[in-house]
Amino acid sequence: MSCNGCRVLRKGCSETCPLRSCLQWIESPESQQHATLFLAKFFGRSDLMSFAASVPETKRPGLFQSLLFEGCGRMVNPVNGAVGLLWSGNWHVCEAAVETVLAGGVLRPSPETFAGVSNKQNLNLFL
Repeated sequence: MSCNGCRVLRKGCSETCPLRSCLQWIESPESQQHATLFLAKFFGRSDLMSFAASVPETKRPGLFQSLLFEGCGRMVNPVNGAVGLLWSGNWHVCEAAVETVLAGGVLRPSPETFAGVSNKQNLNLFL
């Protein structure tokens, strides 16, 4: 039987499917599908499968969670991503974005992530 990730990507699934172990930490089948579809659109289906296959099975849930937070962080804060949200004290925005994806919602860049941060401060992130 196909895992929820392969089902939404419409690809064949086997007992050794790299996505199957990635999705164990997400409770509902619908949320698993939403997260997989988001990451496949963000990183590309083949890259997502390659990422998952490149780490040991025990580390795959952590990899998937990390990719989900990074993808969501980049969607709401395209300049600095998840690290920028953490650095600026706006980690709650990234967490809310992940919850939105898991619920099947659509993400948009958030103006509040840029509030109070000048262009000079943004440039200092890269120095």
